Amino acid sequence: MRADRVFAYGAVAGLIADAALGDPRRGHPVAGFGRAAARVESLLWRDDRGRGALHTLLCAGGAVGAATLAARAVRGRPALAVALTAATTWSVVGGTSLGREARAIGGALAAGDLEVARERLPHLCGRDPHSLDGPQIARAVVESVAENTSDAVVGALMWGAIGGVPGLVGFRAVNTLDAMVGHKSPHYRRYGWASARLDDLAGWPGARLTAALAVVGGGRPSEAVRAWKADAGRHPSPNAGPVEAAFAGALGVRLGGTLAYAGRVEHRPVLNGESGREVRSSDIERAVRLSRRVSVLALGVCVVGRTVVGRVASGRSSTGQRRGRA
Repeated sequence: MRADRVFAYGAVAGLIADAALGDPRRGHPVAGFGRAAARVESLLWRDDRGRGALHTLLCAGGAVGAATLAARAVRGRPALAVALTAATTWSVVGGTSLGREARAIGGALAAGDLEVARERLPHLCGRDPHSLDGPQIARAVVESVAENTSDAVVGALMWGAIGGVPGLVGFRAVNTLDAMVGHKSPHYRRYGWASARLDDLAGWPGARLTAALAVVGGGRPSEAVRAWKADAGRHPSPNAGPVEAAFAGALGVRLGGTLAYAGRVEHRPVLNGESGREVRSSDIERAVRLSRRVSVLALGVCVVGRTVVGRVASGRSSTGQRRGRA
């Protein structure tokens, strides 16, 4: 079985498993990777970029190496190859759990239970929830849904289409390292630099595809394109900017503004400020539905793209063999 078919069948099965089951409740491979990376950090940490780069190389490189060995072990065994791709896809994507957490917070806000919403927000993002009111929490949830649609689903599928199981694992490893050490706190500003830069590079294609599919699937294409073009470049993150701006335009809301992270305050530009309104609790459900549409569209794009590349490569190989025999 060609590699493009292995990816297609495995990716579809993996996303179906995620939709039906969500993240594994125990023994999650990403959580295991995080514990291993934390152990490496405890041995290597210094306030030094070189040590941080070594940490990134050992953790991400080790994950990709293990995935490559696993993929080689099932080469030539189609059923096992599809099963491995499906299991890996299920492990690295997180669209269903993302939607569940967002909806739980949205339900608490709709019921007027601000304290429950504040308690649940750290499950979804790193904001300090204690000083946030209802609209600010709703805005944080919508922004997290937008960004994690790219990080937890679309980016992984793109790298899976490019690199198979090692691509899936590598992207999730890099993204996890960025979440652990890539932020700009005094402790990690230098040590996490390599992880943050590598995550920017790995996330670049998935973020643009996510933004484009939000334009297609959001029902407000002209507004989404306008917000993307006008505001994405003003965001401090090269990848979150296009995604959040496109989601803001597609949903007709304002995102961005002042944020608080564990005692650190950031004043970010407002996205879709000219025509967007304040985020409401009801917009959380709309964002989750848009995220789901984007995820399904991304699966289709990645499967079709990988299949086309596979057929072209197969055709060139056949042509070369015929010429060689001639």
